[in-house]
Formats: sequence, structure tokens, C-alpha cells
Amino acid sequence: MNEMVRPPIEPAAREPAINAPRVVVALLALLAGIHLIWTFASDQLKLQIILLFAFLPARYDPAVLQGEILPGGAGADVWTFLTYAFLHGSWAHLVFNGIWMLAFGSAVAWRFGTARFLLFSAVCSVAGAATHLAVHWGDEAVVIGASAAISGYMAAATRFMFQPGAPLGLFRIGGATAFRVPALPLREVLRDRRVLVFLVIWFAANLLTGLGTLSLGGEGPAIAWEAHVGGFLAGLVLFPLFDPVLPGDQPGPAIEAGPPPE
Repeated sequence: MNEMVRPPIEPAAREPAINAPRVVVALLALLAGIHLIWTFASDQLKLQIILLFAFLPARYDPAVLQGEILPGGAGADVWTFLTYAFLHGSWAHLVFNGIWMLAFGSAVAWRFGTARFLLFSAVCSVAGAATHLAVHWGDEAVVIGASAAISGYMAAATRFMFQPGAPLGLFRIGGATAFRVPALPLREVLRDRRVLVFLVIWFAANLLTGLGTLSLGGEGPAIAWEAHVGGFLAGLVLFPLFDPVLPGDQPGPAIEAGPPPE
């Protein structure tokens, strides 16, 4: 007598809860961990953290300091151009930045890979702080938040996301390969009406925040919109220096796992 044995049914592959590159998830977890520590820190410790790691334009104006040496000394004069991006003023500020990081940072990370993405993030953060310093030399208000880096992600995304075959372009290739479409030169990208509309809306929104007529993300009474602009321009102009996809390349798999194929 023969028995009918049913073969075991393999469970369907489960989609990840967060469909984003690992580097983006790890960076968001790091930012959340830092803010969690900040939340439970004493007022004295918070002040020390601000003086050591936030970006303070007054550091660079001897007339403001009047001989006072701030915590961190000359070292903090350098590292705060970057470390300010790891601090946030509130959970709302962090969540707001996290949403935009997931949206635009993921696209850039899929294209750049981990090392290039992290270096690009650092460059845009530094560019944002430098721009803010140029406009607010000697200001005693500190700057914190990852918005300059995120602005850089937005700018980098405009360099390739709208092209034919790309995720927001016509005739999308589909899947992770869409994030590896060779980018056009900036002068050609700026001929795309969708890019121009995005740029106009982005700069208008930042101008409105600068004028105090628009509040975003719970960043407090003032938003360092000049830092946003600095990070955005750095991402827009410096994109080719980080892009691993050369103009003549054929679209290939993304460096990290991208969205599931359609």
C-alpha cells in the first residue's frame, strides 16, 4: 500500500519590517540612542554635551569669548563641525529628521554603499556648519541636528532619481537596479522640470523657515536654515565625487540590498 506524503511547505520569505539599507537603520539607531541618553541626562551633563559637541559659532570669535576657553578647546573647534549632527533638540526633531533620512538617505545609501554614504553624510554636515558659521559668525546660539546631511541626501537624490529608468523616472527599470542608473551632468539635470520644481519648493520652504513663518520638526524657536542650504549645495555639487556609477556604466545591482523587485 502506497502512502501519499505531502512535501513540507517552506514558509514564504518574510519581508523586513524596515526596508532600508543597514547603514541607514544603524545610523538612526545611533541617533536614537544618543538622544535617549540626552533625555535622562542631568542639566549639568546636558550643558557639557552642548559645549563639547554642538556647533557654536561664538567659538571662533575671540571678541565674544573674551579669553574664555570652552570645553574641548581647539579639538572641539574642529570636531563640532561634525558632531553637532548627532544631537537633536527633542524627540519630535529626531523623528522628523528620521523620516526624511529614511526616504532620501535610503536611496543615496543604496547607490553609494556604506563607506561612501557615511563620508558623504559627514561632508554635507561639515558644509552645513561652515555655511552657518559664515552667516552667523560669533553667534552664541548653538546648532544641532542632522538636517544638513539630510539636505545633502535630498540634493544627491535629484541627481539620479528622476532620470529614465530611475525610481522616479519614466520607464523605471524596477527593483534595486533602478538606483544604479548613470547620472546625467548637473546642467542636464537642471533642465528637468520636475527637478526645478523640487528645487524651487525646497528653497522656498527653507526661506520661509528662515523668516520664521514656517516651523518644522520641533527644532525650537530658530531653525538653522543656512546649514540646510550648505548641506544641500554640497550634496548637489559634490555628488559626482562619491557616485560609484560612471556615466557609461550599464545599470547593475545596488551595492546594498534595495527594494524588492516589482
